[in-house]
Amino acid sequence: MVKQVRAARTRRALLQAAAEVFAADGYAMASLPSISARAGVSAGALHFHFSSKALLATEVENAAAEVLRSAVERSRSSSATWLETLVDATSGLLVAMAADPVVCAGFRLGSDPSRKNGPGLPGWWRTWVHDLVVQARAAGELADDVSPEGATAVIVAATVGFGALGSREHDWLSPERAGQFWAFVLPRLAASPQQATGAVTGASGAE
Repeated sequence: MVKQVRAARTRRALLQAAAEVFAADGYAMASLPSISARAGVSAGALHFHFSSKALLATEVENAAAEVLRSAVERSRSSSATWLETLVDATSGLLVAMAADPVVCAGFRLGSDPSRKNGPGLPGWWRTWVHDLVVQARAAGELADDVSPEGATAVIVAATVGFGALGSREHDWLSPERAGQFWAFVLPRLAASPQQATGAVTGASGAE
């Protein structure tokens, strides 16, 4: 039992250290020695838990996806409308990118051209946003001339862009930045001014 607890602690430390290194340096520049050193474990211990850098990166992405899924589920359960869910989840994502290296690394790894592993976390986020916008359309929350595809493109491009900018300037990942974005975008997306106002008010109240 003691060995199992120690092994689990070492694995968590390696995942956290890997996330910090991947978030700061990107996949190509990250090295296993730098990750093991940051985690405070030997190279042998790292290889015992993760046989390659690719496997370690995948585990970081999986951990980030789990955090994001839990966050968006909480947003949905606490929001009254689909647009409110979208505002709350997007704002929460930016805060998580700033506070949690795992989430930050997950998005950076998914967008890294040096990895050939599919769309990753940004692709999952795009699918989730599109599904939510489609639900908002069905519920009559979107303006008639707004397409789900167009709205999805704007929201995903903005949030992923905030993440990229925030890797250098954390101000881009602040709730204030999210508020500025939605204050500009929501009046264009929402079917009525009341729905736009309600989405921002409801999401702010849920924080």
